[in-house]
Amino acid sequence: MKEYKLTDWLPTTKKEVELRGWNELDVILFSGDAYIDHPSFGAAVIGRILEAEGLKIAIVPQPNWRDDLRDFKKLGCPRLFFGVTAGSMDSMVNRYTANKRLRSEDAYTPDGRHDMRPEYPSIVYTRILKELYPDVPVILGGIEASLRRLTHYDYWQDKVFPSILISSGADLLIYGMGEKPIIELSRQMEISKTLPTNIPQTAYLASRENFQPQENDLRLFSHKECLDDKSKQARNFRHIEEESNKYEAARIWQETGNKIVVVNPPYPPMTQKELDHSFDLPYTRLPHPKYKNKRIPAYDMIKFSVNIHRGCFGGCAFCTISAHQGKFIVSRSKESILKEVKAITEMPDFKGYLSDLGGPSANMYAMHGTDENLCRKCKRPSCIHPKICPNLNTDHRPLLDIYHSVDSLPCIKKSFIGSGIRYDLLLHKSKNPVINQSTEQYTRELITRHVSGRLKVAPEHTSTRVLEIMRKPSFELFYEFKRIFDKINKEQNLRQQIIPYFISSHPGCTEEDMAELAVITKQIDFHLEQVQDFTPTPMTVATETWYTGIHPYTLKPIFSAKTQKEKLAQRMFFFWYKPEERQKIISELKRIGRSDLIKKLY
Repeated sequence: MKEYKLTDWLPTTKKEVELRGWNELDVILFSGDAYIDHPSFGAAVIGRILEAEGLKIAIVPQPNWRDDLRDFKKLGCPRLFFGVTAGSMDSMVNRYTANKRLRSEDAYTPDGRHDMRPEYPSIVYTRILKELYPDVPVILGGIEASLRRLTHYDYWQDKVFPSILISSGADLLIYGMGEKPIIELSRQMEISKTLPTNIPQTAYLASRENFQPQENDLRLFSHKECLDDKSKQARNFRHIEEESNKYEAARIWQETGNKIVVVNPPYPPMTQKELDHSFDLPYTRLPHPKYKNKRIPAYDMIKFSVNIHRGCFGGCAFCTISAHQGKFIVSRSKESILKEVKAITEMPDFKGYLSDLGGPSANMYAMHGTDENLCRKCKRPSCIHPKICPNLNTDHRPLLDIYHSVDSLPCIKKSFIGSGIRYDLLLHKSKNPVINQSTEQYTRELITRHVSGRLKVAPEHTSTRVLEIMRKPSFELFYEFKRIFDKINKEQNLRQQIIPYFISSHPGCTEEDMAELAVITKQIDFHLEQVQDFTPTPMTVATETWYTGIHPYTLKPIFSAKTQKEKLAQRMFFFWYKPEERQKIISELKRIGRSDLIKKLY
């Protein structure tokens, strides 16, 4: 086991800066999360990637914004810029349930305390820094800022807001995974000492007088037009989603008051070498020593897990992963993955069990277009909806090789797959029989060797119409997968469960759809636990549909349950088996004219 000293973490205090013998910092990062020096936490990744460029970096985690602002002053002024992130999650999703109730704990805070960050830390921290140090550039990053880079609907305030660049006063915004833009930014600032506006995957504000549109730019409806006409907001979204999922995207701009918000196109997907570099940096993989004897729930979850790829080509309507990470899969090399697994086996409390060997979707590792030239022209937000793209290589052999290599390490007793599985990929029939064989082998090995008693999958709904809006496959595929799962369990004499995830109140979903979901899941003997009420979050098709009432791609009206009463009425159908819900459900079924379902449920 490696013994760490305080200087193995990035400094968080003046004393820690002095311990390193530094008298000036190049970049100071402010984060809404506790500082966990691990590749799953954005602030640590950005800090380490800049450190590898030879820069002197410090992190101020969860600064106090209520007192005399000493946390914002304690490290002084950086030579290049301040970086600000709200943390690994949108602060409002982190703080409130779909019903706008305060959550019981903040998973990214010591002991789960929920009073350690403000709402919208990206805005609060930036405004404080701009007031204290008006001449020092502030760079915004992380998921909260990334998904608010243009006009967006905010569910918690039930309002449409302009780009977070305007609300916060930040000088530049990095969207998506930030390693490449932050490296380029620091290199350019070293040379010119001014803030560049030419870096891919960044957004900035320009004045109307100085802005020069380019020939291939995409002009969105202005912020005011979106406020006045919801259909314009919906139409904007389609362009934003398509451009963020393209290999070669256009520059986007939007008028907002007397400013222009300019969003430069994203970088091409990272190479494997670049991704390995990010994961291979000298992380301690531990929370900073200042949190000694404190529990950080998010760290407990990922402590013994390994992220093997980035990106997701599922394009689910309610999910922000592809908006932030992109749809193109970038996979780590086997060497990089095994290096991290070996580091985990040396941790003092490791007992031989990896909790997850996965990614945004567990079984997309190393999958890509067979003919990359077709991918370069494609603007589909999903490679698997409405059907699996014939150009998608669905070979599971590279992933099986990772599993076999990890499991053959002497200290590994078992590696579990904790990330969600795309069972539509497991049921897909390729024209290549070798690929089909690899998929069957993967399915069998997954079920017999990598399930910790419960396998997570996400059918999300049972209604074909709702699933179509969600960009999810037909529920018939879930039945098919469950049959295979049960058959293999029976053959191997295993007692394992499938744990399905479902969503209520998604756009297009009615109470009747939820009542039928209750009946269908009862018939296949599920008492649902993993359920959620749809929460509109910025920059998803589902949120734009929910807010505008029309689908951004078809521009046709779609019903959504909006009020708390409507949302709770849908949610209760998940829990038909609870005695306290029974009478309410019977009354509701009578009210909506579906008394025929009462007998099927009770």
